[in-house]
Amino acid sequence: MTTLDLTAPSLEVAPRLLGAHLTVRSEEGAVTVRLTEVEAYDGADDPGSHAYRGLTPRTEVMFGPAGRLYVYFTYGMHWCANVVCGQDGRASAVLLRGGEVVEGLELARSRRPAARRDVDLARGPARMAQALGLTGADNGLALAAGGRAELAAPADVVPEPVTGPRVGVAGPGGDGEVFPWRFWLPGEPTVSVYRPGTRRPRRT
Repeated sequence: MTTLDLTAPSLEVAPRLLGAHLTVRSEEGAVTVRLTEVEAYDGADDPGSHAYRGLTPRTEVMFGPAGRLYVYFTYGMHWCANVVCGQDGRASAVLLRGGEVVEGLELARSRRPAARRDVDLARGPARMAQALGLTGADNGLALAAGGRAELAAPADVVPEPVTGPRVGVAGPGGDGEVFPWRFWLPGEPTVSVYRPGTRRPRRT
C-alpha cells in the first residue's frame, strides 16, 4: 500500500481518506480499520472546530505538522481520533467517524464487548477509537510506516463519496447549508447514524 499526502486542506484530504486503512499496534496485537466515513474540520474558518478560537494546549496538535493524530475526550466518557492535515500553523483535521475492521477482529471484539455485530465495532468515532485502542496517550502520535499507528492509501478503486452535513454540528446558516463536510462511502453498513446539530441558547 502507498502512503497518503496529508499536507492539503481538510476538505481535500477527507474524501481521500475513504477506503484508506488505519492500523494501530499495541502489545495486545494490531487492529486495522478500513475508513468508510469522515468529517472535515477547518480551524479558524469553522465554528465546529475545536481550534476555531485559536491555539490552546488542547488544540496545539491540530496546528501541525500534518500526519499526526489529534485524540480528544468527549462527553466525559469517550475518546475520538482525528488525522491532522494541512500546512503547519493552520489548524486542520479530519475526524474518523466510521470504518470496517479488516484485521485484528478478535482484538477489536474484546475491546468492544457491547457490539452485537461486527459492523458496529467501529461505527461511530468513539467506537472506532475504542476498537483501535486509542486513548489520550496517543494524542500527537505520528502516522508512520511500521510505527504504532500507520495510515495506508486505498488499495482498490473507491466509489464516489456521498457528502452531507456533519453529525451533531450546527452551522451558522443551518445544519448542512453551510458545512456539508461529512464524507462517506455509499452502501456501507459501518457508516454512523446521522443526528442533526442543535443550537444551545446563550447564557445570560
